[in-house]
Amino acid sequence: MDLELTGKVAVVTGGSRGIGKAIARELALEGVDVAIVARNPETLEATRRELADESGRRIEAFTVDTSNDESIRGMGKQVLAAFGKVDILVNSAAAPGGQQPPPRLAEIDTANFDGEMHTKVLGYLRCAREFVPSMRESGWGRIINISGLAARQTGTILGSVRNVSVVALSKNLADELGPHGINVNTVHPGTTRTERTEDVVAARAEATGQTTEEVLKQMADGNTIRHLVDAREVAYVVTFLCSPKSIAVNGDVIAAGGGALRAIHY
Repeated sequence: MDLELTGKVAVVTGGSRGIGKAIARELALEGVDVAIVARNPETLEATRRELADESGRRIEAFTVDTSNDESIRGMGKQVLAAFGKVDILVNSAAAPGGQQPPPRLAEIDTANFDGEMHTKVLGYLRCAREFVPSMRESGWGRIINISGLAARQTGTILGSVRNVSVVALSKNLADELGPHGINVNTVHPGTTRTERTEDVVAARAEATGQTTEEVLKQMADGNTIRHLVDAREVAYVVTFLCSPKSIAVNGDVIAAGGGALRAIHY
């Protein structure tokens, strides 16, 4: 299937590693020129070289703090000056969930709550605000907000609140921007294998006395396909949603976690 993406320009926040990097790679392999955005300049530059060499597309790196208005405004100006337009925005910049036990009620304070909201929810909103004018000018665009299955589960107050908020943000943007040719959707990854997984598995194995194979099986058993979804498999879903072929999907939520157990969503 031709996804009709050749020549598009995408911005991927959190694009230096993990799910964001996997999304940037798949977009580039489909013919998209990509601006990858993250905090660490060294990691960004290494990823930029890697993806450019692999895809042959133009990959540029921009350092930004998505919790800061001025940082995002500066990044937006730099990206538009470099590429001339932005067709696709994938918001993926956020602290990864599930790496540590979630804080309980007594451990949550204003600082860590604000940190979650400023980086993920407001960060996504800030980035959309920067690039929507370019999309409206061309009459076409795609915004994909990476959230997470904590939106559909209890057990992590901050994770649930931030991810539910991302869904609400996406739907509001979809209703406002759909008439201008801009589709906005949310993707919920579940437990996902990234470059961080090896260290997480090793730590859990040491803490529980299990083997790494047992820990990996336990993680895979958390979904219905009994397969630990890889970041690239999430990226396949996102890449389709970035395509003109996804016109029928707007303001919706796509779970990419291998099938969450028990809950029914309709």
